[in-house]
Amino acid sequence: MSPVSIWTTACVTLRGELGADAFGSWLGQAALRQDRDGAVILVTPTGIARDWIRRNAWRRIQELWSQNDPEGRDLSLKSRIEFDSVARTGHSEAYLETADPVSSDVPHLAPARAGGASTAPVPGLQDRLTFSTFVPGAPNEFAYAVARRVASWSDGHFNPVLFHGPYGFGKTHLLNAIAHEATRAAPERKVVYLTAERFLSTFVRAIQDRRTASFKDTLRDADLLLIDDVHFIAGKQSTQEELFHTLTALMEDGRRVVFTSDRAPVDLTEMEPRLRSHLQAGLVCGIEAADRPLRLGILEKKLEALGRSVGLTGMTVRPEVLQFLADRFTDSVREMEGALNTLMARLGAGVASLSLDDAQAILRPNLRGGERRVTVDEIQKATAEYYGLKQADLISERRQRAIARPRQAAMWIAKQITTRSLPDIGRRFGGRDHTTVLHAVRRIEELKAGDPVLARDLETLVRKLRG
Repeated sequence: MSPVSIWTTACVTLRGELGADAFGSWLGQAALRQDRDGAVILVTPTGIARDWIRRNAWRRIQELWSQNDPEGRDLSLKSRIEFDSVARTGHSEAYLETADPVSSDVPHLAPARAGGASTAPVPGLQDRLTFSTFVPGAPNEFAYAVARRVASWSDGHFNPVLFHGPYGFGKTHLLNAIAHEATRAAPERKVVYLTAERFLSTFVRAIQDRRTASFKDTLRDADLLLIDDVHFIAGKQSTQEELFHTLTALMEDGRRVVFTSDRAPVDLTEMEPRLRSHLQAGLVCGIEAADRPLRLGILEKKLEALGRSVGLTGMTVRPEVLQFLADRFTDSVREMEGALNTLMARLGAGVASLSLDDAQAILRPNLRGGERRVTVDEIQKATAEYYGLKQADLISERRQRAIARPRQAAMWIAKQITTRSLPDIGRRFGGRDHTTVLHAVRRIEELKAGDPVLARDLETLVRKLRG
């Protein structure tokens, strides 16, 4: 097996064992790299992440690695700073295997220059996170338009700009895309990209080394400063103070500043009031959860990229499988893309002929281990209440359209969010056979593709049932 296949397999297991939150926070952004000598290295974005992995998961990672690597290769662990310092000496020519921009599950292989440099010479950026790989849609179209405007160095810009939304909504992708495009459009200008955690650690190290003046000069000399996850420094008084003065200096000098956060400024209650006020005074762009059309668009773009990564063009997946992924992972684009990664890792080009039942069987162990299990009974009750019916109506023999359509909708939901088989679902709907359930599922798929009201009803019910 190649390193990418081994790491993919390990990630599937680790995510199930650690849970989605811990995996996404500590392992989701780790990257697998290989130096000129063939040594394989797991590279974390920060030293904090490296230390957490070493304490909590490293023994298990090495165990999974050795179990799945027939060549017996060693795997070492380094932070990005450690790895880059080696790369800068010329001893390492890296190939980067990274977690997807909006998926923290399974990585894929992509070339990287020594030191992790991207097409634009801005440290810390990910090569794949560009505007060409970003999928715009109704929930993010305003943020996307603002990002394009910032990246083009347009006059009349707002300052600062803050993109906010929950984890996995594409904020980091936009910030990287801005940096790539801004550098391409004006290579003579200085662009600085930092995560808030990197800002904090660098600032603390500068204080310890008595090099704060150099630290300040580096940031305040930027024509465009981009800081990801600014909420991370909330409650850290001295770091907030430094960021406030940096922001003030840049704005007074006409420089541009862009932040991301998991919340709107008004909700950053632990943040120093003056800094929060500065964030509120700029352009605040909320990014909403991806709707169904956007989720399908993201999956299609991801499928295209995965095909290219293994040398295949025109990669396809059956529509019902893509629709299942889009409907099953309504709250996390990262989990949705991770599920597609899992299918690709298992089947390669064979994913094109994968049936819906087989896809569900493959993904079943990885479908949110900590998620509350929804029963068919609960689906029936919620659907009946939503449409103003009685639960008994859904399992009765009555065929009036006002009952038949909600019944089909409930069957479709049961197929999407439970692990019940078609015959089992049929038995719970008044003893119907599996062909009736299959017809209902296919009929709802056909209808909701052209009926936005039905699509919205289904999404509302699914969200309600999942809590």
